[in-house]
Amino acid sequence: MTIKVIGAGFGRTGTSSLQAALEQLGFGKCYHMREVFAHPEHARIWLAASQGKSVDWDALLAGYQATVDWPGCTFYREMMAHYPDAKVLLSVRDADRWHQSALNTIYGFRRNAPPKWLWWLKSPSWRLHRRMGDSIIWDGTFGGRFEDKHHAISIFKRHNAEVQRAVPAERLLVYDVKQGWEPLCRFLGVPVPDTPFPHLNDTAEFQRMLRQRLRSDRLALNGALMLVMLGLGLLVWLRQRWSE
Repeated sequence: MTIKVIGAGFGRTGTSSLQAALEQLGFGKCYHMREVFAHPEHARIWLAASQGKSVDWDALLAGYQATVDWPGCTFYREMMAHYPDAKVLLSVRDADRWHQSALNTIYGFRRNAPPKWLWWLKSPSWRLHRRMGDSIIWDGTFGGRFEDKHHAISIFKRHNAEVQRAVPAERLLVYDVKQGWEPLCRFLGVPVPDTPFPHLNDTAEFQRMLRQRLRSDRLALNGALMLVMLGLGLLVWLRQRWSE
């Protein structure tokens, strides 16, 4: 099995719907950021890629026929070179709506993360995934300025323009999921299904997960503060005993 479709579009451009559509068309499994959560060991490989280190793409993407979303879209050039027969799919959407969507969902996980001095409360896989996300997306792509709407949108538009310059026209489809099956199936050379195009709006699910994580972080912080207070109380008590 080899990669046949390379997703070059940023996250929050309908990539969940596109993942479902590609898998329905027979290009499954399709690699999405969720795969990194399912396979935490992949985060170390993507982090290495962001640092310019070589990647065994065949080993990393074994069992997949397509990619969409981050982190794969950052490395579309490398994958194009490694999979010369693969087609490139640039998913796009209105820039303002894209930024607002990302701000309310995936960026929320970063914005509401505990301060670094409390990272020890999180699992090693969480810390590694956070480093990967910062290195590839928030710092690596947006220079730590994603909340600056003008800056983030300029990066979004520049990326889309660069993809269209870098990929030969016969190998590229610039695609909005609102267009449905027809252009996608024509590009991939497959029949159009007789079922509706999947439109997965996972904003509500992202926000639910974010609320759950915030509650978990608050509990962990309260527990850490309790331990600190108990430790300080013990030190005061010991000091008093020693001074008697």
